[in-house]
Amino acid sequence: MSQPYPFFLPRDRNWQPEAYTPGYKTSIARSPRQGLVSLHRGSPSERSGPTFEGLDMGQHDNDLLMNFRTEGEAAGLPIGERIVVHGQVIDQFGKPVPHTLVEMWQANAGGRYRHKKDSYLAPLDPNFGGVGRCMTDGEGRYRFRTVRPGPYPWPNGVNTWRPAHIHVSVMGPSISTRLITQLYFEGDPLIPQCPIVQVLKDVDAVDTMTARLDMAHSRPMDYLAYRFDIVVRGALQTYFEE
Repeated sequence: MSQPYPFFLPRDRNWQPEAYTPGYKTSIARSPRQGLVSLHRGSPSERSGPTFEGLDMGQHDNDLLMNFRTEGEAAGLPIGERIVVHGQVIDQFGKPVPHTLVEMWQANAGGRYRHKKDSYLAPLDPNFGGVGRCMTDGEGRYRFRTVRPGPYPWPNGVNTWRPAHIHVSVMGPSISTRLITQLYFEGDPLIPQCPIVQVLKDVDAVDTMTARLDMAHSRPMDYLAYRFDIVVRGALQTYFEE
């Protein structure tokens, strides 16, 4: 996703929160108890492939309004605020990252995921699956059409809610270089109240995960657009989950 070593810019490890952060209760069980193992000498299979130029994409893979529509009486479009999320994937030097795979997954407009372990009382939407994928074009640009996800409660505290968010994955030049982040929406008052966000050491990290309202690319009487550029490395990189 970037020029090869020695042209990497050093990554600021202090940007990441401590693995053990009791305010985010899940980290208590998930944080490592032993020293980390360096993987910089990974095997050839970890350092190469995959390439996505030949990936067979479906017509509606990046259109979550269409890719899970049901048949019969329940057929229709998903319920919720229609939005488009778009942006550009660039490397540490501002160079576009073309022909790479971008994936996303999210809750529906009521804040519920289509997952067997999601027991939130909000209803499932029969016409919304909550997953999509696309390839960046020659300029590193991507685009998804979807509905704005709803916030949802989670048992981290007595009355703890996750802000509306979309999970985003960018696949690098090998499986081991896959990057995952979360996209939040500009102006959401739940962002600073989220215990996951609160463990971050730098407010600029949150800013890199915030999609901006883009009226220039919104369509009247149809959808609002949000721009979310992804910087895969360097001083201005998007904050990724380590």
